[in-house]
Amino acid sequence: MPASSARLGFGLAAVGRPAYITTDRDDDLGDPADRSIAALRARAHALLDEAWDLGIRYLDAARSYGLAEEFLGGWLSAHPERRSELVIGSKWGYAYVGEWKMDATVHERKEHSAAMLDRQWPETLAALGSPPDFYLIHSVTHDSSALADIEVLQRMRRLRAEGVRVGLSTSGPRQADVVRAAMRLSDSPFTVVQSTWNLFESSAGDALLEAHDAGWTVVVKEALANGELASAVPGGDLVPAASGTAPDLFALGAALAQPFADIVLSGATTVAHLRRGVEARAVDLDRAVLAQLAVEPSDYWRRRSERPWR
Repeated sequence: MPASSARLGFGLAAVGRPAYITTDRDDDLGDPADRSIAALRARAHALLDEAWDLGIRYLDAARSYGLAEEFLGGWLSAHPERRSELVIGSKWGYAYVGEWKMDATVHERKEHSAAMLDRQWPETLAALGSPPDFYLIHSVTHDSSALADIEVLQRMRRLRAEGVRVGLSTSGPRQADVVRAAMRLSDSPFTVVQSTWNLFESSAGDALLEAHDAGWTVVVKEALANGELASAVPGGDLVPAASGTAPDLFALGAALAQPFADIVLSGATTVAHLRRGVEARAVDLDRAVLAQLAVEPSDYWRRRSERPWR
């Protein structure tokens, strides 16, 4: 079993709902008309079985990932003996409102309120069948109210007291500011952060290292930039020919090499993707090279917001 699999996680964002922003979904999932609940449940369960066989032990879901929590909960119910060896992470703060439609006008709705947490925590428990190990505020940006909301923070501290490790995921061009703000909180309840880091968007790296050094668990998401880096041209600006490494493995390897990266998520939609991911090996890049590969964070997040749901 490849050693890298112990640091890989499997995220269900792309297989818990029919439409998402990842590239090549028609190639991976087939005709959009065939993305029924039953079909995606079967795909999610097959991927979870493969992840288990490959040695992947971190599984990631969210209330807004369609039926991802329900799919994961059904798989856990069928394999109760596996639960003690797994770390399950989930997130609250967004609701899935796409009604299983490819052409929905709005697919997710954000609300970082205490009322939303009160509503979604019981939903997560019911879907998973047991508490997640990590429970994160989903996609906190610098203008989110969550880190200044006394009621939200009190509820997160209560979950911490019940044995759940709480944290936040971050989004937007000021991820580093969000991570540091969470760390500075008086009696901060947080000890987990999930942030975007990839060859295009590496601006949160220093803040994530500070969190890691403070004892937080750091989960890297979107290491392949929602599939964009997987299709980079070998020998081009993003993947030096001298590396001798395929674009997807190069991008994953760069994330695995980061000293703060405890877990690097795979957003696989096929078994082949998962198997490919465990082949990745750390690729050390110095800061100057990372700076050359990166784009302006504001440009990256603007482009990401413009990606179509497919």
